[in-house]
Amino acid sequence: MTEEKAKKKEKQPVIEYNNKKYLRIPVKTHVINKDDNIIDVVKKYTQEIIKENDIVFISEKVVAITQGRAYPVDEIKARPLARFLSRFVTKTPAGIGLGIPETMEMALRECGVLRILFAAVVSFFGKLIGRRGDFYRIAGYKASSIDGPTPNTLPPYNRYVVLGPENPDKVAMEISESIKAQVAIVDINDLGGNILGTSHKEMDRKKLLGILKDNPLGQSSEQTPIGIIREI
Repeated sequence: MTEEKAKKKEKQPVIEYNNKKYLRIPVKTHVINKDDNIIDVVKKYTQEIIKENDIVFISEKVVAITQGRAYPVDEIKARPLARFLSRFVTKTPAGIGLGIPETMEMALRECGVLRILFAAVVSFFGKLIGRRGDFYRIAGYKASSIDGPTPNTLPPYNRYVVLGPENPDKVAMEISESIKAQVAIVDINDLGGNILGTSHKEMDRKKLLGILKDNPLGQSSEQTPIGIIREI
């Protein structure tokens, strides 16, 4: 990679949104596992940094890991239906999604066979008329939030399938009560993302997504699953 390309890939700490500037502060942690308590982790790593009116945002992946929702790919036995359906999934630069038998198997377990089959059928006919996105729209959040193993993911999770977190709003609220700041649980990658949970109903999810749209935490070896948004 040339030096110029490398600079383009660097994450910039400040972004402008609606004529206001925001600093995004990545917070480095240890490698989080299922034995960690996500509330304790966030408090430990943010309490010396956070200021009044800051917003703490947390990767959905680490929340799910602490909930025991990460599974070694080698331990997932995919049924024939999962192997068949995974062949038709479009893979993107942001990840493999349900494009391997093991992630499709977990989608079948999470969403149910009938829902996934219905989503697959509608998606097939949608693509015939040039429409995309039907599969995940119908299969829902539980399917779209499944992360598969990728080489650039921080070990050992480069060999894991991680499901979406359970009750993200509730988790965000509990963390917020502990650290006395607004909290968002986010699913962001280099192609976009979603705000999965917020600690307060009045938090503007569209605004949060606009501030985080360039994936300031990265998703590889940065080891920064927590970040802080600060208006400057």
